[in-house]
Order: sequence, then structure tokens, then C-alpha cells
Amino acid sequence: MNEIVLKTENLGISFGGLKAAQNVNLTVYKNELYGLIGPNGAGKTTVFNLLTGVYKPTNGTFSLMGENLVGLKQAEINKKGIARTFQNIRLFNNMSVIKNVMVGLANRKEYKCNLAQSLFRTPKYYETEIAMRAKAKELLDVFGLLEERNQLASNLPYGKQRKLEIARALATDPKLLLLDEPAAGMNPQETEELMETIKFVRDKFDMTILLIEHDMKLVGGICDELTVLNFGTVLCQGKTDEVLCNPEVVKAYLGE
Repeated sequence: MNEIVLKTENLGISFGGLKAAQNVNLTVYKNELYGLIGPNGAGKTTVFNLLTGVYKPTNGTFSLMGENLVGLKQAEINKKGIARTFQNIRLFNNMSVIKNVMVGLANRKEYKCNLAQSLFRTPKYYETEIAMRAKAKELLDVFGLLEERNQLASNLPYGKQRKLEIARALATDPKLLLLDEPAAGMNPQETEELMETIKFVRDKFDMTILLIEHDMKLVGGICDELTVLNFGTVLCQGKTDEVLCNPEVVKAYLGE
């Protein structure tokens, strides 16, 4: 039996009387590419915000590798192994490409220095800095961004900014990677490249990926399973081909 990475049980949140998400049950297995789709306002990003500690659930639980993470802060959840990207790219635009990735690495135990080591620039501090830079270069090379490592992040083309955001998320060494509309704003060629990048990340890093996406070609091309949300509740779940052919999904989401 494949290992369960993420499990949500009756997960939900209400804002006043509005149930933004309710009774969301997901089971995502190791190395799976899992899609979360639905119309605008269906509650998809709300679920991501629950899984990353932005919101605290008013109902239900979620666990990573069997450990309940409800109530933990965002940084704590990241350290446990959940990393995310955003629909609107959130890079440190005035920092170099390599520094953006090093920010992600700074959250890992092997790259920690204590206050004294940092203040007095001890040999340990410089050893850590060299190790971080080497690891960042390794990640950038995977995404074809090594040559641009000293450029400002804001100077990268849009498609490469997306790749940098994924590289920075991977720098935190996650067990689960959440991608929030990674193809947003991309042209067809960039979307094709992104599909290959996501599949490559899954295979190269043995990564489990949960993504929100509106581009049905991307969803149909890479996702193993789908959950469809509508008005904050689960409309349909199952294998991608079966879900996309479901009449209720077609009616509610595809508008046909």
C-alpha cells in the first residue's frame, strides 16, 4: 500500500455565517500529482490556506505523514514539510535569484547558525554560507536558472519567475508541495514547459504535489487524481479522466 502523505478529514472553515469550505476529505499518496479544481470562489485557495496555517480550521483536521498539524503556525507547518507557491508570484524582487533560493534553505536545520556564530562571522558561519550557496546553485541548475543566479529576481521573464518560486519552495525540503495556479498568466508554450517541469520535479525529487489549476489541458496532462470543489464542498473525486467526464463536473465547472 502506498504511503499517505496528506489526509484531510471533514476539513472546513466558516467566516461568520459563510462556509468557505466544508467537509473536505482528501487523501494524497506519496509521489502523487493531485489536482484540486473548481470554479472561481469554490474554496480551493481557502483549502491551501488551511493546509499552510494561514487560516485555522473551524472544523475537521489535516495531517502530514500521519501527524496532525492543526493549530501550528505557518513557519512550523513549513518546517514539518509543507511548502507552497502562490497564484500571484511572491518573490523577493530586489534580491538576486540565488538569494531567493537561499532564503528557502535558511529554514533547514543543516544550514542553521546560532546568534554568536552569525554576529562574529565565525568559520562555522562561512562554512554554512558556502554550503547554502552550493546547494542553491544545484537547485537553480535543475531549473535551468544557474546562469541568471546573480540577476535580480524581478528581471527574470515570467515563466522563469515561476520556476524560481518552485525552486525556492523546494529549497525548504518539503514532503508536500502545493502549487497555486502555477500556469496563471502563461502562454501555451510556457504552459507546456511548466507541465514538463512539474512532472520533472515529481520524479527528480520524489515529490508529492497538490495543485490548484484552471488550465484543463495541464490538469488532464499531469494529474493522477482530482477533487472538484463547488461552493466550498466536494462535488466529485477520482481518477482524472473519469472526473473530467463527469456530467456534474462538466455542468458546474466547464460550462458545457
